[in-house]
Amino acid sequence: MFTGIIEDKGKVIAIQKDVNSMQLTIETPKIVSDAQLGDSVAVNGVCLTITHMNNEIMTVDVMPETVKATTIHTLKLGDFVNLERAMSANGRFGGHIVSGHVDGVGTIKSKRPVSNAVYIEIEIPKDLAENCIPKGSITIDGTSLTLFGVTESSVTVSLIPHTYAETILGMKNVGESVNIETDMLGKYVLHHLRKTETKSNISMDFLRQNGF
Repeated sequence: MFTGIIEDKGKVIAIQKDVNSMQLTIETPKIVSDAQLGDSVAVNGVCLTITHMNNEIMTVDVMPETVKATTIHTLKLGDFVNLERAMSANGRFGGHIVSGHVDGVGTIKSKRPVSNAVYIEIEIPKDLAENCIPKGSITIDGTSLTLFGVTESSVTVSLIPHTYAETILGMKNVGESVNIETDMLGKYVLHHLRKTETKSNISMDFLRQNGF
């Protein structure tokens, strides 16, 4: 379990590709200073396991399903990645509940500065947009953010200067892809409502019409 508060930007220094899988080696002295073999770490929002490490680097394996379902396969030597260690039980909960299980991939449509912030609009699949609400939470490349714009096919977030500088979102350009994880609680509620709808006369339309 993670919080979406990025701890470090690590640098990809080695990539080993198989037919459907990958192995990444990432330079990140900060993360490995307090990690052990077998620990979980979120890499651009993807929960992976440390399989090798020393005082400078860590290696993680990426299985076929993760390669297929996330942006991990697009990484190149020298790229930077957002990193977060799994949340400790006695730590501060600064973001929101993040599982590290990516729901889908989005594409940056626009980036524009507004005062001290940068607005980023991201095109996402419609089934993911259904899980998003204004002022709700979303995880983009592992970064916990608040939604302030939601359409049927896109979401908009606002980055403060710290987040823009300390995560890879500040490095990404229009047209680039990002990993998306929608709010976990929202997904469970929507899933339950859809199952209930098939067994009851109470439908989503009925709830909307009656103020829910």
